[in-house]
Formats: sequence, structure tokens, C-alpha cells
Amino acid sequence: MKTVWVKVIPWDKSLVTAALEAGADGVLIEEPRRAEVRELGLITTIGPDGDLTLGEDVVEVVIGSKADEQRAVQLAKGKTVIVRATDWTIIPLENILAEADSVFAEVGTAEEAATATAILEVGVAGVVLATRDAAEIRRTVERVKSEAERLELRAATVVAVEPLGMGDRVCVDTCTNMGLGEGMLVGSSSAALFLVHAESVENPYVEPRPFRVNAGPVHAYVRVPGGRTRYLSELAAGDPALVVRSDGSTYAAVIGRVKVERRPLALLRAELAGEECTTILQNAETIRLVTPEGRPLSVVALKPGDLVLMAVEEAGRHFGMKISETIQER
Repeated sequence: MKTVWVKVIPWDKSLVTAALEAGADGVLIEEPRRAEVRELGLITTIGPDGDLTLGEDVVEVVIGSKADEQRAVQLAKGKTVIVRATDWTIIPLENILAEADSVFAEVGTAEEAATATAILEVGVAGVVLATRDAAEIRRTVERVKSEAERLELRAATVVAVEPLGMGDRVCVDTCTNMGLGEGMLVGSSSAALFLVHAESVENPYVEPRPFRVNAGPVHAYVRVPGGRTRYLSELAAGDPALVVRSDGSTYAAVIGRVKVERRPLALLRAELAGEECTTILQNAETIRLVTPEGRPLSVVALKPGDLVLMAVEEAGRHFGMKISETIQER
């Protein structure tokens, strides 16, 4: 997930408030005003007395020549570098991003921010927005945060659903209400994750819980922001979750609570491109997968030949990060 800092130089209390209300990640200040910022709300401060120290943890580089580009690359090896081009062009950023990761770009509009976060497909790690317009702050945060990763979802064919014994399953309750065709990617293998639908569907048994995904057992993998996976058992309140729509678009949600309860389980076997993929889910009517049309389909109604959405990849995982090595998960 990309980061948005708002440049509050010169100091303007109303801009800090605008940054907080918009959901920005931090404010860049040149005076020792951390205490004043904290009176308004919890947000990262970057400044002389900030959570990150300007000039030590974070440095600014004005790009006007090739030498400036090389200086930014060298500084990015140990610090976060904010680059500002004298005539805001893409080429200097491309050159820097080809060699460095911890790079932020100073921008003036939501459009510039969207461009910076997409350069070379990877984009800058974050943007520093220099504006006095509260509406532009809101537009920029919305634009950057909505430019989340997009995933390729494919249709797998259900082979069988088999009841299992009891096990510890995980409900992930987020701070976001999810809609039709939205849920989380969960699976027994990090290379084959099924789209498990949120509990946003009306049913005669319990009230909908649109903020919840009844995800699966404690051992299962779940996709999280940044192209990573985690075990469901690792998730906790305050962690980021990745909500995935049936069209492959995604957005981040904050986890508010994780519930682990002992429940009856079922094993789902599906086939995609000649390979068997599996996941384990709670054996209950309210747990649903997603069809290629974006419709929720209950696990107890699944039958051989049904199609369900999943995400697959060839690489294995090491501590949640995608790697290229030979790994078999069965």
C-alpha cells in the first residue's frame, strides 16, 4: 500500500486537520510541532521533533541533474528520500526507481500522485503532497489508496466437497462493510487462494455481518496488502487486510477483531489447468465462495462442476514473500 504524506510548510493547523480527516499517513513539518499535531489526532509526523526526523531518517533531494539522481540513489540505501524535480518530469523518477526503493515523490495534485505511484509498474513508495487545498488532499488520498494491486482471478472447477472433523477456524472482522462479490483470498496453498465471500448476504439463519469474512482454519494462508500472504492464525486487530472483488480489483481494510472458534470443517477440492487445489472452510450454509459472475455460492450447495474464483501463482513463499524456488504444498 502506498503512503501519503501532506507537506504542512508553512505551518497550518487546518491542513493537519484536513490530512487527518482524509486518512493521510503523515504530515511533513519544518518546526518542532509534534505535540500540537498529536492534540489534533494520531498521525505520523516527519520533522525536527517528529516520529521520523527530517534530515536524518528522511532527507529531501531536489533533482536538477544526473548527479542529483545518483545522490538520491545513494541516500535511499539507508534513508527515506523525498525527491522533487525542478520541472516535475517522469524520467528522473524512472532513473532513480530503477536503482532504489525507499523513494517518495513530492507532488502537487492527485493526478501527479497517481502517475508517480505507477512509474515502472512498481511506482514510488509514497508521495508528499504540497498543496494548501483541503479538497486536493482528500482527492489525492482517495486516488492513491484506490490504486491498489489488481489480481488475476481464474475460474476453478469444483471436484468435491468432503466433510471433515472439528477444527479451529478464523473469522476476520474488519472495520469496513463489504459488498456483493467481495471477500478475501484464502487457501491451503499460498499458490492457490480461493475468494471467500464476506458475510454480506441475507439468509434465514443469522443476520448478515458485511464486515466479516469467515475465512478458514488457523493454518490457512490469506492474501494481505503488498503482495504478501500470512497465516490466518497470525492476524490481529489493527493489521491490514486485503479485500478482493470478483473483478480482481482490491482495497485495504483494517482488521478490528479476529475470532478463533472450534467448528465443523469441510475440504474443498477444485481443479484448475489440470492441477488440484484445496482449501478448508467451515461446514456451514453462511460460508460462501464466489462464482465467475460475482455471485456468492454456499459451501454446502457446491457440487462437482461448479465454477469458483481463485488466484494462482507459480512462485512459493518464504515468510509471506513471493520467491522463486521449488516448494510443494499438499
